[in-house]
Amino acid sequence: MRFRGVGLCLGLLCITVNAEFMNDDVEVEDLSENPEESSIKEDDPSSGTIKYKTPQPIGEVYFTETFDSGRLAGWVLSKAKKDDMDSELSMYDGRWEIEELKEDQVPGDRGLVLKSKAKHHAISAILEKPFIFSDKPLIIQYEVNFQDGIDCGGAYIKLLADTDDLILENFYDKTSYTIMFGPDKCGEDYKLHFIFRHKHPKTGVFEEKHAKPPDVDLKEFFTDRKTHLYTLVMNPDDTFEIFVDQKIVNQGSLLEDVVPPVNPPREIDDPSDKKPDEWDDRAKIPDPTAVKPEDWDENEPAQIEDSSAVKPDGWLDDEPKFIPNPSAQKPDDWNDDMDGEWEAPHMPNPACQIGCGKWKPPMIDNPKYKGVWKPPMINNPSYQGIWSPQKIPNPDYFEDDHPFLLTSFSALGLELWSMTPNIYFDNFIICSEKEVADRWAADGWRLKIIVANANEPGVFRQLTIAAEERPWLWLMYLVMAGLPIALLTSFCWPRKVKKKYEDMGPKTTDICKAQTKAALEQGVEEEKAPEKPEDLEEEKKPSDSDIVIVEKEEVGEPEEKSEEEGEAIEGQEEVSKLSKSASEDEMKEADESTGSGDAPAKSLRKRRVRKD
Repeated sequence: MRFRGVGLCLGLLCITVNAEFMNDDVEVEDLSENPEESSIKEDDPSSGTIKYKTPQPIGEVYFTETFDSGRLAGWVLSKAKKDDMDSELSMYDGRWEIEELKEDQVPGDRGLVLKSKAKHHAISAILEKPFIFSDKPLIIQYEVNFQDGIDCGGAYIKLLADTDDLILENFYDKTSYTIMFGPDKCGEDYKLHFIFRHKHPKTGVFEEKHAKPPDVDLKEFFTDRKTHLYTLVMNPDDTFEIFVDQKIVNQGSLLEDVVPPVNPPREIDDPSDKKPDEWDDRAKIPDPTAVKPEDWDENEPAQIEDSSAVKPDGWLDDEPKFIPNPSAQKPDDWNDDMDGEWEAPHMPNPACQIGCGKWKPPMIDNPKYKGVWKPPMINNPSYQGIWSPQKIPNPDYFEDDHPFLLTSFSALGLELWSMTPNIYFDNFIICSEKEVADRWAADGWRLKIIVANANEPGVFRQLTIAAEERPWLWLMYLVMAGLPIALLTSFCWPRKVKKKYEDMGPKTTDICKAQTKAALEQGVEEEKAPEKPEDLEEEKKPSDSDIVIVEKEEVGEPEEKSEEEGEAIEGQEEVSKLSKSASEDEMKEADESTGSGDAPAKSLRKRRVRKD
């Protein structure tokens, strides 16, 4: 048991130290399983320094942007104004900058940062070529870091529809778009938008279709101040998948998992149909045959005065409940002409300990009160059910079995408003192959994550930071630290009682030793003395019980016992009982070895019993 306790304590210590070293010593050479799939190169393996290389797409792409050049080449700031707003508030005057991350920087890696608080921002860029929905998947991927957290604002992107009137300088909230995708938050409502605009084939009107919300908790992506990778995949088979940090968080069908559905209902309510005047939709009606009972008194009040109440002794009828405060003084700057006559503020009357003013008995519920009589309700024999208008064929009905074929888009834009600045965007890519997007992420976003993990504080530092925010954690730390010590102490501390029992093992007695006939006769002569006839007769005929008692005394313990042995005598009783049978066998062997000395041996044991 003691070795098990020591092993437990050492194991806990090793786990803690190992976790500390794992966080502090990150090896750059382990950044990727395949060295060819990483843009990280070591200058000095011992120092762990790295070189960042701008990601390069490996396949066909429609748009890429890393911002590593430090210039907004190809990006256009909006000069438009929002409709239905004051001129000062409607302007898109929010500031954009290209910067490195505030924390966990990767040297040479830059991103687009939304800098202004409580302002409208709009910026957009043209794709290398328009994306046309046909038989290839659509993959949209980019990075977001809420460097200062987020109170209320979004970080979503819009894919602007490829129309003849698209002018990036006029980009604003009502500019036609095909897809809107990305995180958005206000209050405690955390969202990950996926909205596509579907064109009604009959009316030509575009309708927004919202994907069902993810089933996972999105709060961490908004609050941990780390760079997260958002990926949308739309497949030609009319399915979609949404990834965060390359882990799927939402998926479904463009036909079944969007609201409102793509295809309208076949039938609709007839707008010209009206409920008939004689239609009775009352399920219950008053019983027309019911009659009010004669003893029903509707004039009885709901409450009456308690007639059994008595005015308490000491009640002062003539004393007011409030009196002017005698200690109050008129202010020095009080002007009677302008402020009026000064009156001292009132205070509760100290004489009203029991009560003051006119006494009234308390009110109680009136046992005779029944209220206004109403006839009971019965089922309506003329009930026709709840009326609803008739259904007619939907004149705008259509059936789109392939909603993936959306309007093509030719630009990417960010049209945002936020109460929190320093929202970081980086590494935009639009392509049709998942492998291309994954390689793009490995060369950019993956490096940010490795650097962030390497800069994570150690275990002890994290525990300290958590305790600073939640002081009650210190108590938990003390309990967890004291538990191994208590276990180690309980397993390793020596036990005195056990040691005593180990020292007080069964001791051999004289009765178990073989003796010769001459020795026994000599002992009889030395101890021989005049005895009473009764004793001699008992000596000649010793009983079995006497022999057993003597054997227990001699086998269980010696004649002289120390104080320490006396304390452990109870623990030896069990051992003595177990060794009883063995002692009897040994005594028999000793008697046989003495030959004709059986009688003296028995006399010796008998005399010891009487002596005790």
